[in-house]
Formats: sequence, C-alpha cells, structure tokens
Amino acid sequence: MPKDLFKDVCEEKLFAGLFKKHSQELHDFIYYKYGEHIDPKDKVQEAFIKLWDNCKKISLQKAKSFLFTVANNLSLNQIKHNKVKLKFQQIDHNDRTSEDPEFILQEKEYLLKYQKALSNLTEAQRVAFLLNRVEGKKHKEIANYLGISRKAVEKRIYGALEKLRKDIDGL
Repeated sequence: MPKDLFKDVCEEKLFAGLFKKHSQELHDFIYYKYGEHIDPKDKVQEAFIKLWDNCKKISLQKAKSFLFTVANNLSLNQIKHNKVKLKFQQIDHNDRTSEDPEFILQEKEYLLKYQKALSNLTEAQRVAFLLNRVEGKKHKEIANYLGISRKAVEKRIYGALEKLRKDIDGL
C-alpha cells in the first residue's frame, strides 16, 4: 500500500489544498443536482467543516468521496426539512377567536378605564387594593406587610372599591 494512504487531512496546507481543489467542483455538483434554493455554498462550507472535524479519521484518498457524500446528505436533509415546512404552512392554523370584534374593542376600552381609575386612587388605597386583588393576599397579611391595623386595610380596600365603581360606571 502507498505510504500516504494513511495520511490524514489535519495539516492546514493539505486541507487548504483540498479546499482549493474540490470546493468549486463540489459547489457545482450540489448546484446542478438540487438547484440554488438549497444554497450550495453553505453546503460546501458545512461539508468542509465536517471534514475538518473528522480529519483524523479521513485519509487523503477518501477526502473527496467524504466531501461529496456529506454535501449530498446535507442537501437531502435540507429538502426534507423544506417539505416539512411546506406541510406545516399548508395546515390551517385556527388563529381566529370566536370573540366579537366589538367585544374586543369594549374590553380594551374597559382596560383603559380601569387603569385610569387605578391611577386616581390614593397610593395607600392602590397598594392595599392591588395586594388584595392582584396578589391574592389576605387582609391580615397586608396589615402585617404595611405595618397597619387590619381595619385600616379593610377601609383602604373598600374605599378603593367605591372609588373604582364610580370611576368605571358601575363595576
């Protein structure tokens, strides 16, 4: 057997020589076999990256075969992936809701009214109300957290509720 049969392609000069010698031929092979939409330049780059990653395992004589096999497999995988994407795009995704557009508009208007009404509360009322209604804390927990009595918390929350009902037209 010839001596260089077992020589690997990990030397930079040898690898660069392989790239110069086979990259255009590999590009043309992918381009003519699968077309431009597969992006043959990327497939050539990926094939050479795989060759570099496996340079200890690939002999110089088998490098060209390895490159063409890898590039071909990468292209076939790309085609399969494109088919999957196409099937997914053809599926009718039910993004629509059964809600009436008028209801959605009213909901947005209500949210704006609610936010405006919250901003009109005093800070003490707003803090107690949000701790109770949004975070779900009990009156006793809020009292301990704020350092006030339970009755003061109740007064703040109920005062906030009254103000909100007035501002939002009968919540």
